[in-house]
Amino acid sequence: MSATAAPVASDRSDFRTVTVGGAKLGLATAVAVVAFLAAARLVPVSAGVRGGVEALIVLAAGLAVSFIPAQWTAARSTEGIAGAAAIGLVGTVVFSALDIAVLRPFKAYPWTWDAIGGGSTWWYLPIWWMLGTFLAWMGGIVTAAGTGTGAASGEATLPRRVLPVLAGTIIVAAVARLAGASVALPVVTGAAFTLVLAALALVALARKG
Repeated sequence: MSATAAPVASDRSDFRTVTVGGAKLGLATAVAVVAFLAAARLVPVSAGVRGGVEALIVLAAGLAVSFIPAQWTAARSTEGIAGAAAIGLVGTVVFSALDIAVLRPFKAYPWTWDAIGGGSTWWYLPIWWMLGTFLAWMGGIVTAAGTGTGAASGEATLPRRVLPVLAGTIIVAAVARLAGASVALPVVTGAAFTLVLAALALVALARKG
């Protein structure tokens, strides 16, 4: 008697997948932000140690919010990519609620973040929502494009999809620093990651076209 392997579900974008995944992603984002705040207060500044630790946290968080949603939706085509982007959006909304209800009342942020918006705590929310959705969307495109290029399971090919983004981010951030970029290393890392991920997604779309 032979057993038949059940087909792997793919391109999930149902309500439960999006909402549960978004809640998990929002909690994970909150953990990353708390870790960043702890590093900003506890890690010594000398020899660039603090900036390096903060950059690693930014990079790890970027990889997570970009590629984990596509893993949860098993993105293979448009529906799975859209589901990943939706998880990214819900994740930012969940984090925003945690930020407003927990982090800000405890005055967690040491910098004058709200001063950019004239003292308002709401100016950054649309930007945050767009960024989180964009990263998950781009990660979904890269994930869908990489389907079938490695092992059969999406989990097995995840390192192969992440590695080019990781390597590209390190190279672009290093070049920017060597070129004399005066902004903080975590900011350079975040910007480099976003640019590299978007570039890889555009390349993936061009190849499919």
